[in-house]
Amino acid sequence: MYNCIISNTSTIMDNVIIGNNVLIEDNCYIDSGVIIRDNVHIKQGSFIGARSILGEYLADFYCDKLNKVHPLVIGENAIVRSDAIIYGDTIIGNNFQTGHRVTIREKSILGNNVRVGTSSDIQEECIIGNYVSIHSNVFVGEKSVIKDFVWIFPHVILTNDPTPPSQDLIGVTLEKYASIAAGSIILPGINIGAESLVGAGSVVTKNVEKETVVIGNPAKKICLTQDIRSKLTGQQIYPWKYTFSRGMPWDKIGYEQWLKSENLK
Repeated sequence: MYNCIISNTSTIMDNVIIGNNVLIEDNCYIDSGVIIRDNVHIKQGSFIGARSILGEYLADFYCDKLNKVHPLVIGENAIVRSDAIIYGDTIIGNNFQTGHRVTIREKSILGNNVRVGTSSDIQEECIIGNYVSIHSNVFVGEKSVIKDFVWIFPHVILTNDPTPPSQDLIGVTLEKYASIAAGSIILPGINIGAESLVGAGSVVTKNVEKETVVIGNPAKKICLTQDIRSKLTGQQIYPWKYTFSRGMPWDKIGYEQWLKSENLK
């Protein structure tokens, strides 16, 4: 390796392979068997789990077996659990977390406080906002756009090919605060409106208006989100940002107070 900067406050465990032009900032922990390829920047306080591969080769490597310049940036305080594979030409924000065996392909941009669950697969050229929660076994197709505070629950599939197999890919767009329940399939080019809810096992073939609940195959509107009540308390549940705060920036202060502070910035 050459032209590398590795902080003396970081821990590098056994059998770690480090390529060229690698920067590892303060207080990082690189567990056993990790491969860090060329042009990777790991920011301070990050943990990289055993056997993970960072800066994985893109397709152009296999023509001449030469690694081109495809930088990977991982933000501060990341927790990348074991056996994750993250490709080059990717930028990931602060406080990123993965489960085990996660794949994130090239030319993707992830914001701050993103969580990606075990065995999920994010394909190339995706844009993912801040505070997005992607649960286990989710497939995010190429060119998907997922905006801030979206929830995607296990086994969801975001598709992108309207006439498979073809090269005319159209990504799905999930607007802010939308929730996609387990086992749902969103067809190519579909827009899921802000604050909406897609019920479990749905196949969404048409755009979903904001603040709307859809369910079924094909998914159909059944009500507005504001009509949903808790089965336990009878209280209104949505918009969920007023009733759920764990892990959110408004935890302990409430959504309204947080929003006021954001508007003052």
